[in-house]
Amino acid sequence: MAEFQEDTIAAVATAMAPSGIGIVRISGQDAFAVADRIYRGKKEKKLKEQKANTIHYGWIEENGQTLDEVLVMLMKAPHSYTGEDTVEIDCHGGILAVRRVLEAVCRNGARPAEPGEFTKRAFLNGRIDMSQAEAVMDIISAKNEYALKSSLNQLKGSIRQVIEDIRKKLIYEIARIESALDDPEHMSLDGYGEELSPVVKEQKQKIERLLEKSDQGKLMQEGIKTVIVGKPNAGKSSLLNLLAGEEKAIVTDIAGTTRDVVEETVNIQGITLRILDTAGIRESSDQVEKIGIERAKEHAMDADLILYVADSSVPLDENDREILRMISRKKAIILLNKSDLEPVLESKELEKYANAPILSISAKEREGLEELEARIREMFFQGDISFNDEIYITNARQKKALEDARKSLEYVENSIENQMPEDFYSIDLMGAYEALGTILGENLGEDLVNEIFSKFCTGK
Repeated sequence: MAEFQEDTIAAVATAMAPSGIGIVRISGQDAFAVADRIYRGKKEKKLKEQKANTIHYGWIEENGQTLDEVLVMLMKAPHSYTGEDTVEIDCHGGILAVRRVLEAVCRNGARPAEPGEFTKRAFLNGRIDMSQAEAVMDIISAKNEYALKSSLNQLKGSIRQVIEDIRKKLIYEIARIESALDDPEHMSLDGYGEELSPVVKEQKQKIERLLEKSDQGKLMQEGIKTVIVGKPNAGKSSLLNLLAGEEKAIVTDIAGTTRDVVEETVNIQGITLRILDTAGIRESSDQVEKIGIERAKEHAMDADLILYVADSSVPLDENDREILRMISRKKAIILLNKSDLEPVLESKELEKYANAPILSISAKEREGLEELEARIREMFFQGDISFNDEIYITNARQKKALEDARKSLEYVENSIENQMPEDFYSIDLMGAYEALGTILGENLGEDLVNEIFSKFCTGK
């Protein structure tokens, strides 16, 4: 790892697209020397001789040719994102201009950074822990306001604080046990199990509270996979268009227009839905339509939420009953569509077949959307998402570590209950301590560290 950090890296830190400015970031022990080889300012003073946290105006030049007019920002170790000497060159945001500056930087002593390498160096240099590093990627990929707030909360160290608090309690008990076992003449463990039990229970409850929020955190970050099902011409595509706020799916009076899955991501009241509009479910001899129907059923089985659109202007038939059986064990909302027409199908009849909320809507008249949004929020977030003291675990790796820690503490409780020797307590307490440590990045193998940061974008 140390050898890895000896060289100096560079990358474009902004999107490679036409924009007002583009930023080329350089980090490493030779960052100032590399920049000095191509930067020309109004003053003859070298960048490495300038004060930290200053900005300088000048030009990037190479072989007597001016490449761009720039501002250069200087940050000296350890007071930078990576903990290393860092130079950021703000150039004009054209794709060609940014690329030419980056190429000049790399020709003069830096190498192209790998994906996530700047954040990886921040982690390796102790600037941030692994939970904060993963929060950086979550911020970049946040799809809604709640996911962004949660990720920013984690970046500030909210997860680290609660994990360190639990580990502090556990290591104290481990040290007490080990000290008593090493010096039994001066330290007694008589009745220690009774003292340890409430400590273990309290720390396990803290872990369980984090795990309880993990499913919500995942949905918050990735979005709720929402599959729209129903018979042909029930108004599924109209509902998708209504939720998306624009014409995403073709709507006609011809039954079976939708034959493949149409996917769209929408935000409603700050919650992200990954909506899939599927082919109408019915008996069909058309081979293409049959494939679409099978795909609709497959997606429904894998959905977080099913929106079943029923046409209130026609009676139930066997196709409806098949759909109702299909959604009986899933989180679902039944939408009685076409409330603007004379009703033939009423909610009382649907209640005979399904234990799911039933809402009356009109996709055509844009009626019932607010009630649908409120019901979704209630189903998945108990009607509210609070950020006062709540921590939402959004990462599968962190969730697995919490589950391992909880299991180890359950072993401790079993050992206390069965009056096992105290060294059994110590072994499992240490298991919980180490599992929690992996959330912060302790005891992670190099391959896993590389895998985590490989998912980052280049330049971050």
